[in-house]
Amino acid sequence: MEGLPVPPDRAGRRLALTEKKLELGHDAIRAMLKRDLIWSERIARIVCAMSGARRRFSVCELSVSSGSAEKFVRWFEERSRLGDERPMIDACPDHYIIALDKAGRQVVTETTGGSPFASEFTVDYSDLSSLKSAPDAGFPYQVAGVARLSDGLAIGGVRHQFRQDGEGFRARLTVEFPAAMAGAMVAEHRWHLAAEFSNWIEAALA
Repeated sequence: MEGLPVPPDRAGRRLALTEKKLELGHDAIRAMLKRDLIWSERIARIVCAMSGARRRFSVCELSVSSGSAEKFVRWFEERSRLGDERPMIDACPDHYIIALDKAGRQVVTETTGGSPFASEFTVDYSDLSSLKSAPDAGFPYQVAGVARLSDGLAIGGVRHQFRQDGEGFRARLTVEFPAAMAGAMVAEHRWHLAAEFSNWIEAALA
C-alpha cells in the first residue's frame, strides 16, 4: 500500500500491513479495490454461467506436528462467529476484509491464488447445499460452506477437513471453484491455502 513504512524484518512488515488495513476500514479498502471488484464479479458470473453446477477443486494438505484438530476448528469457528478480523486478515497479505455481514455470514475480500483481481463474496457456514466435494469420514472435524456473490449466486465454496494424527493433526483444505475457472488459477490457490492456514494454526496454537 502506498505510503506504508517498510520495517526491515518480515514480522514487522506483516504487522504494519495488518494495522494499515484495519486503520483504513472496509469502505476505504473497497474504494481502493473498486476496479478489481467490478471485474472479478463480472468474470465470476461468466465463469459460473459456463460451468453450471460443475466444480473444480483446489486441494492442499497440511501436516501439523502438535496440537488438537478439534481445538483448532473451535478456534477458527469462534473467530469467524465473532467477526474477529485481526487474526483473519493477518494470516495472508492477500486478505483485505474478513468480517461478518448483517445475516451472520462471513464476508471475504481477498485476492485468490493466481487471480489478477481482488474479489468479494460471502461464505455461509450453515449452508452446504451446493457443495460438490464429499465429506471424508476419516476427517471428523470440518469447516464448510457455500460461497456466494452479493445477490446470492453460488460461485463455489469450501470444505476444510481435519483429523488428529499422533501428537498433531492433519488438514485437508478444499476450495470449490466453478469448473470453467482456469486450471492454473485453481492450482495456484493451493499456495494461498497453505499460507493462510499455516498462520491461522500458529495463531491458534499460540
